[in-house]
Amino acid sequence: MNQDEAIYGALLGGAVGDALGLPYEGLPPARAARMLGSPDRYRFFFGWGMVSDDTEHAALVAEALARSAGEVQAFEQALVQGLRGWILSLPAGLGWATLRAGLKLVLGVPPYRRGVFSAGNGPAMRAAVIGATVSRQEQILPLIQVSTRLTHTDPKAEYAALAVALATYLHKTAPLDGVVFLKQLQSLLPHHPAATELLTVLAGAHQHALRGGSTFAYAAELGLHSGVSGYAYHTVPAALHSCFQHPRDLMTAVMEVIVCGGDTDTAGAIVGGILGAGTPLPEGWAQRLMEPDLNPAGLRTRARRAGLAVATGQADQQRFGRPEGRVPRNLLFLGIVLVHGFRRLFPPY
Repeated sequence: MNQDEAIYGALLGGAVGDALGLPYEGLPPARAARMLGSPDRYRFFFGWGMVSDDTEHAALVAEALARSAGEVQAFEQALVQGLRGWILSLPAGLGWATLRAGLKLVLGVPPYRRGVFSAGNGPAMRAAVIGATVSRQEQILPLIQVSTRLTHTDPKAEYAALAVALATYLHKTAPLDGVVFLKQLQSLLPHHPAATELLTVLAGAHQHALRGGSTFAYAAELGLHSGVSGYAYHTVPAALHSCFQHPRDLMTAVMEVIVCGGDTDTAGAIVGGILGAGTPLPEGWAQRLMEPDLNPAGLRTRARRAGLAVATGQADQQRFGRPEGRVPRNLLFLGIVLVHGFRRLFPPY
């Protein structure tokens, strides 16, 4: 894929994984299977899919890359502005750490007090588009550090996001090779106990995938019987396991991680983002996303502008729409989410 197609693929693959996984979020795998069946089609709203904060954040990162041309300080300023607008658009279902950090951004809290100490999935769900956009590996780390520390200050959140961005970067040019990935990741990570822990877990995921074990079985080995949690060192290894096992089959990889249960929209978005940068999305999946601007056309525009800006070093200051324009959509989304929540009060359990 060329650069624009890699960025677009990461955004669209992430959106499809997010939309497929969203109805299953928070359900244990056994109950999800009984209640919803296989994640082989959109089940959010009468055969249509909608995206959550996972895709919204990926789009914000693409916009920040376009408005900064990848320059780190300008990227931070642009992402701060984007996150402020996003919080004011009344999003539903965002993580607690991201919500607290976002409110601090809105209130103008100084940079050194913005993030909260959390190893949640927020930074990882923003990471694939960075890996898809940069042209040199050394560009990844400073951008990931900025993106992570705005909201999460636990090093584990940063290291997990770095793993996602690197996997995406490598998959742009060749199917993801676990051996190459682990070697490159080790060279980027510092000497820190949390980094060693992540490398150990990811090496285990790679070996499990090589043996032909399913992602569901791998999650069970990690003790995640009720589903993949919102902890980055659970979600990212499960997502990468699915990528290691199905590097040429995006949709199988996405569906395999969703059936693990738990934080399914984020896990699906991460897998879709990584593999979408180098693996074409099968036709049809993009057509039933019920989104006013985060649809294929809107994501392609963001991808094109981000790619051009970073490649030329010329920032694109054109706005991608105003956050208040998403308020009606977000209220509709919240209503549908509440209907799903009410449905879960009833059998099958």
